[in-house]
Amino acid sequence: MTEPIGTASDTLLYLNGVTVSFDGFRALNSLSLVLDPGEMRAVIGPNGAGKTTMMDVITGKTRPDEGDVIYREHTDLTRLDEADIAALGIGRKFQKPTVFEMHTVWDNLLLALAGDRSPAHTMFGRPPAHERTRIEEVLATTRLAEHRARRAGDLSHGQKQWLEIGMLLAQEPQLLLVDEPVAGMTDAETEATAELLREINRTRSVVVVEHDMAFVRALGVKVTVLHEGSVLSEGSIDHVSNDPRVIEVYLGR
Repeated sequence: MTEPIGTASDTLLYLNGVTVSFDGFRALNSLSLVLDPGEMRAVIGPNGAGKTTMMDVITGKTRPDEGDVIYREHTDLTRLDEADIAALGIGRKFQKPTVFEMHTVWDNLLLALAGDRSPAHTMFGRPPAHERTRIEEVLATTRLAEHRARRAGDLSHGQKQWLEIGMLLAQEPQLLLVDEPVAGMTDAETEATAELLREINRTRSVVVVEHDMAFVRALGVKVTVLHEGSVLSEGSIDHVSNDPRVIEVYLGR
């Protein structure tokens, strides 16, 4: 049995001794991680390190063979399905943006709002004032206010990423899991995305999986390095960048 790295009390997310195997391959190998309320954490590591599997476990897509996954001190996520976990306030953004390309930016956000999202409610009639206010807030946060009437399919790649983050925000999550948000972005979009995530982090906890080290440095947060399904190193970007083990298995490649 793996010794706990801390306790589940006073934490937002607590993973301890989490192991996941696929056909004999250990995608996660006694992984332990603690995320504090209000924290943003960057997770890096080589391909196959276990980053995606970790997010799959947190969101209920994959059940671990063993270990604890505790949310808000007492909720065992391993006993819940994906819909139940999303309802708790855990939202996930995948690497490839999935937006409704034929709909406007505004309608994408309206469809994503927490609450009654039946077609009759959403597409007919004027949304109530509180929903319009919420959409305006998300538009301002995601830098898309001036694009509200554009079709999502006409947005740049970076703007589509921001729209999908906005669609997550519309669901009022308390924890956002964001997978490689700046892949394929221009330098200007990458810089704006770092600002966006820092702004979101003022009111929500965020886990960012990313390969772009300059972007991770711009976030200015604690970094967890995964390798072969376990935590290899953890600390500031300067600390992990100077760790000989991280250089050997990841940065030196």
